[in-house]
Amino acid sequence: MEVTLRIKRFNPELDQKAHFEEYQVEVEPTDRLLDALNEVKWYQDGTLTYRRSCAHGICGSDAMRINGRNRLACKILMKDLGNKITIEPLIGFKIEKDLLVDMEKFFDAYKSVKPYLIADQPPGAGERRQSPEERARFDDTTKCILCAACTTACPVTWTSDDFVGPAAIVNAHRFIFDSRDQGGAERLKILNGGSGVWRCRTIFNCTDACPRDIKVTEAIEQVKRALLYEQV
Repeated sequence: MEVTLRIKRFNPELDQKAHFEEYQVEVEPTDRLLDALNEVKWYQDGTLTYRRSCAHGICGSDAMRINGRNRLACKILMKDLGNKITIEPLIGFKIEKDLLVDMEKFFDAYKSVKPYLIADQPPGAGERRQSPEERARFDDTTKCILCAACTTACPVTWTSDDFVGPAAIVNAHRFIFDSRDQGGAERLKILNGGSGVWRCRTIFNCTDACPRDIKVTEAIEQVKRALLYEQV
C-alpha cells in the first residue's frame, strides 16, 4: 500500500518556524510507522531527525504525535492509520530538530520525586520480601518506560512549566506503595506542593496515551487519596 507521510519539519539552523513536508512511501499493512519513517530517512531524505532504539515498544524512544494522538511509532500498524498520516513532535517540549524534542525538563521532573528505593536498613541475610498482594499494589506503575506520551498529552503541561506531570507521579507511585520502601512520606510531601498531584484535572488523556496501558489517572488518584487519608 502507498501512504503519504505528512511530517512536521524544523531545522533551527535554516528555518524560522516549523512546516510540513510530504513523502510517499510504499509499505505493508502490517508494517509499523517506524518502518515508514526509516524508509524516508534511509532512502529519501537523510536529514529527517527522530529518536528510535529498540523498535519493540520497550525503550520509549520514538514517542511522537501521530494523527493528533501521542503514540509510539514502533507499535502502531500502518493499516490502522489511513493513507495520509500526519506526524508531529510531542507538544510542550522545545523542538531540537524535526521530531526530536528536548526532554531535559521531563527527566528533571522524574528525578525530583526520588524514583528509587529508599531503605534505611540493609536487607540482612536474605532479600527484602513482600507478599503477592503487596506487590500487586504497585505492579501497574512498574511498567512505565518514560516515553513522555502521558505527560505531553496532559493539557496542564501545555501551559505550566512547573507541573511534574503524570509520568513523574506514576514513578513516585511505584515506590510510595512499595512495602519495602521507607521514602513514601518524603515523596508525598513533594507531590503535595503546588507542582504536584493537585494540578491534575482528571481528564484521562494520560491514560489514553500510555503505550503500556498503565492506568495513569487511577495511580494519580491513589496518590491523592494517600495524601488525604495517609493510607501508605
